Amino acid sequence: MSIALSPPDLLAPAVLLVLVPAGRAGQLPTLAQLDTLQGRLGPAVRVLRLDDGAHASVVRSFAVAQLPACVLVREGIELWRQPGWPENDVLVASLLAAASVG
Repeated sequence: MSIALSPPDLLAPAVLLVLVPAGRAGQLPTLAQLDTLQGRLGPAVRVLRLDDGAHASVVRSFAVAQLPACVLVREGIELWRQPGWPENDVLVASLLAAASVG
């Protein structure tokens, strides 16, 4: 018996997981930067900040080499990954393209 997996729903919003180290106030990305990014991405991509103190198992599950890191997912499928915190306008275009909405 085989199980047919359906492709991810392209109408479902993608989620940008911003994985950050715990207890490092003042380091990138700040909450203000995340809010700005969310505003620029609109409803196509939801931005979630996860620190490795409160969500250690989730952060570890992505096996990132350094924090901060960004991982774009939709319905459990990784679409895009970026180590560090990119600080330019290319980020928005890259995310929207990876989410297939831009």
